[in-house]
Amino acid sequence: MVVGVQLSMGSRCVKYLMFIFNLLFVISGILLISLGSVIFAIFHEYRHFLDKEFLSVPSLLIAIGVIIFLIAFFGCCGAVRENYCMLVTFATLMILVFILELAGGISGYVLRAQASDIVTEKMNSSMAEYKDNTEITFLWDGIQKKLRCCGTNEPKDWQLYFDNDSLPMTCCDPQAGAAGTVSCKLNSTSELHVHDVGCAPAFLDFVKLHALQLGGVGFGVAFLQFAGIWFAISLAKSIRNTYESV
Repeated sequence: MVVGVQLSMGSRCVKYLMFIFNLLFVISGILLISLGSVIFAIFHEYRHFLDKEFLSVPSLLIAIGVIIFLIAFFGCCGAVRENYCMLVTFATLMILVFILELAGGISGYVLRAQASDIVTEKMNSSMAEYKDNTEITFLWDGIQKKLRCCGTNEPKDWQLYFDNDSLPMTCCDPQAGAAGTVSCKLNSTSELHVHDVGCAPAFLDFVKLHALQLGGVGFGVAFLQFAGIWFAISLAKSIRNTYESV
């Protein structure tokens, strides 16, 4: 004769809450995959200014999102079917994912400390290729337009590669190039405006902004993980105690 397992009212509440949390896990997994993909694409666009390690952080975020999306299956099935083994598997996998997130956070913190030197070195070396490498030209013109910056640390950095105080046209406001007969120079007249901010500090602020987004989402997912792990362990204990009392 098969004896049905009857959970207490409190355990049933935990069961339904865990099911809801797993739906949130699915959504958070999709969010991590989407955000990681967007930031990976942004970092890849500026890969000449960054080391490969910077691409590993959003890649790890995408991997974690996929894993969370998949293991939410164990949590949902375990809660609905009141299956002890599935719940324990879910809790174990979530703990492993949390360890991965912790490792990614530590790596991100280490990279953040090294970011300034890496970006400055990469930008300085790429400036020498500005006139000869179409990809580098496009990259520098794009970042100087988007971030309204010029040179690595200041506009004078370009004087090693340009004569007569000349600068790339993207170092000046758009109207400078629109005039046709006007060129962008270090000592431009009042009708022109040279971007006086270096691209290294501007780009670092840009990277830190996206790192903050990653950190915020990671913190939110970590909170959900703690709650989900607690619910899974509590429900698993309740199911085990119920079976033992039967």
